[in-house]
Amino acid sequence: METQELASFNVVGLAVRSTNENNQIAQDITELWNVFLSENVMEQIPGKISEDIYCIYTEYESDYTKPYTVLLGCSVESLKNIPKKFKSITIENGPFKKFVAKGNIQQGSVWEEWVKIWNTDLDRTYVADFEVYGKKAQNPEEAEVDIFIGVKSA
Repeated sequence: METQELASFNVVGLAVRSTNENNQIAQDITELWNVFLSENVMEQIPGKISEDIYCIYTEYESDYTKPYTVLLGCSVESLKNIPKKFKSITIENGPFKKFVAKGNIQQGSVWEEWVKIWNTDLDRTYVADFEVYGKKAQNPEEAEVDIFIGVKSA
């Protein structure tokens, strides 16, 4: 769990408003991923700068126990000429704590890492947190997914 200072970047993709209450997020994220993959959304995002997929948690009502927005997409060069069906966000530069979820994604390795994060005493900003599904996440049975949690400056 190291702290990294990240530069700002833009992400474009599909979004849904959800909550952890009654485990609603599990249903919403599954549906968001299904649409993202089945409709080949990644290929529709203009100006992609990598093949990494970002799952961003933002627009928190207060903290992780209240509603927030989930955006599933890719990093892009700019936010110009974004198709209307997509939502965009700029992740501002700042300090982030990095966690790594290792294991079978379909058996909950990422969810298990989030449970650990929620039980860790972090001074979170609740502005934007995100997962990165890069090359190490391509085999879902033995995946490594980086999770970045926005934290307040020391």
